[in-house]
Amino acid sequence: MRQKWLYWNTASRKWLWLVVIIGLIASIPVISDRVQTESSAKKVELVFNYRGLLDISAYQAHPQDFMNEQLTRLKDAGVTTMAVFESTLDELRKSRKLTVYNGQDVANLTQNVVSPNENFTYVLFTSEENAQTYTPIIEQTFADRQIPVVPWEFEGRSGLILQTPPENANMQPMQPDPVAIQMLRDKGFYILPRIADSVPYSQESMERLLTFFEENGVKRILFDGDAVKGYNDNAEMKSLDQFAQLLNKHDIGLAAIENLKKPQSGFETLAYKTDYNVARLYSLSEGDANLDVDVIADRFVLATKDRNIRMLYLNAGPSRNTAKAMITDPIENLINSLGEPGHAIERMEKRGFELGQAEAFTVKESSIQRYAKLVALVGAIAMITLMVSYFVPLLTLLVFVLGLVGSAGLFLLKPNLLEQGIALLVAISAPTIAMVLAVRTVNYQQQRQPNASAGRRLAQTLILYVRTSILSFLAVPFMIALLNSITYSLVINQFRGVSLLHFAPMGLVAIYILFYRGSGTISIKQLKGILRTPVNVLMVVLAVVAAAAGYYYLTRTGNSGSVTPFEMFLRTTLEDTFGVRPRFKEFVLGHPLFIVGVFAALKYRQVIFVLIIAAIGQLSMVDTFAHIHTPAVLSLIRGVMGLGIGLIFGIIAVGVWQVAEGCWKKWSPLLKS
Repeated sequence: MRQKWLYWNTASRKWLWLVVIIGLIASIPVISDRVQTESSAKKVELVFNYRGLLDISAYQAHPQDFMNEQLTRLKDAGVTTMAVFESTLDELRKSRKLTVYNGQDVANLTQNVVSPNENFTYVLFTSEENAQTYTPIIEQTFADRQIPVVPWEFEGRSGLILQTPPENANMQPMQPDPVAIQMLRDKGFYILPRIADSVPYSQESMERLLTFFEENGVKRILFDGDAVKGYNDNAEMKSLDQFAQLLNKHDIGLAAIENLKKPQSGFETLAYKTDYNVARLYSLSEGDANLDVDVIADRFVLATKDRNIRMLYLNAGPSRNTAKAMITDPIENLINSLGEPGHAIERMEKRGFELGQAEAFTVKESSIQRYAKLVALVGAIAMITLMVSYFVPLLTLLVFVLGLVGSAGLFLLKPNLLEQGIALLVAISAPTIAMVLAVRTVNYQQQRQPNASAGRRLAQTLILYVRTSILSFLAVPFMIALLNSITYSLVINQFRGVSLLHFAPMGLVAIYILFYRGSGTISIKQLKGILRTPVNVLMVVLAVVAAAAGYYYLTRTGNSGSVTPFEMFLRTTLEDTFGVRPRFKEFVLGHPLFIVGVFAALKYRQVIFVLIIAAIGQLSMVDTFAHIHTPAVLSLIRGVMGLGIGLIFGIIAVGVWQVAEGCWKKWSPLLKS
């Protein structure tokens, strides 16, 4: 009975492969939709922090002249937009619109005794025009906070008394400076407002503010702080619903800041309620604004090309330079990164981008996509089942049935968990299957022709290299089909568990080589023998070395991984030469190691263990597509280019092996004697 059940499970592999092929075909329209979506938004918005410019101007001898000069330079350099924060008394003071006094200051001005029971804020406008412009804004703001405001006058100049301490008054956010916005628009800039959720939500106030924004051509809002507007009052007022209605009414979208330690609270909800009218934004910090111009330019180009980012936010601020004994700023450095010698804008334009107001992606969703994703899901489950069948063949049919039933349940309860879980498992399965079949092929060829010529072994190696890579790539269509959602492209929803992909295929290949290589199965007797194996010092040392290597490998994965100076040079060279940089661990480590490892293992059986490390190349190709915010076409180009360069390095490595082998055969007898 057991043999019959094993037969049916083993025989089911060919049917599972048929299901995989059908799933791959079904994923084609979904892939087409994603490619069209990713190519639908090509405008890049260069945003400069206006508040930072204001802070820098406060340290200049002629602040207004400096401001006008720098705005002209930034506009000429390609900056399209100015980010304008909600105004504060301190910001209006820096822009010379008013002066702020406390009670002691006023007592000194009027030569009176300071009142012992009044700790008020005194505002004096620098001109009557400023008084007419800002008085209604200040009165409205402080009235909303239930803070009394009364008129005040000193030496014929208009002012206000705010019945709250200056420390509190300076913290109150007001409507963005209308005079500054008009000035910036007259100079040709778009406006990107930054608003915070620091005061209670008011639908009436937000209606006024968004109407003002729409009148000034605002198309997108960037939130300041750790929450979106209305989040703190949402439980009581449903303020996110109200705010979303206003955003939709005034056709204003959102900007999502990349790589925040924690997503802004409420952003996902607000994005959903605005139909994902969202553009991703890369923020260059004040500290990074002083980096080398080529480094800044590279960051901008890679952000737009590799990460679907359409807004580049430039921060700048004053800093004390003791070496020069003066206050300096990075504006010149930023301008040079955009133009000469950094050429960031030119490089972006060569890749099909144009400067302008960032637009949300137009999501393409064909009528058959829902059904195609369902068929692709079944194909992915078949691929996962095939991987299991090479380790525990008795469970093949059971795993497939349980996969279908479990997926149906998760689809009803947690569809996001279903698509991410199956996508992760199929991403692990394809390179694992590819490497397992490679190991089996090497084992078969080595036993069949142990003394094959070098030329024949090289031909067999190259054929196996191509076949293995194609099999690994089979995971990609399933991943794209299962995770084809604008929420992944905008990184509102993230593909979890990718770290497992960095190790699981290597671990499974190691298990297969250690336990399955001879017969394709493992017995209880073998397991008992392994468990009873005594541990010696060498094993412990090897385990520590392996753990250290694994930790180093893990630290190099992801966006925050560290790189060596040589690798950085190589990356930059490839980027400048081909416009795309393949992954270092593919074309320098994984692929060449696969080629030379297979070539050598066809003659020396024990060299097969090298393929455990060589699996890095195969899993890395699949992992590239796990970065869903990277355009699929670019990921494909990167993978194919890695294969090509890896092939060249691999053939060179084979030549080195042949020379080393020849030298060993010639000189080893002399060494022994």
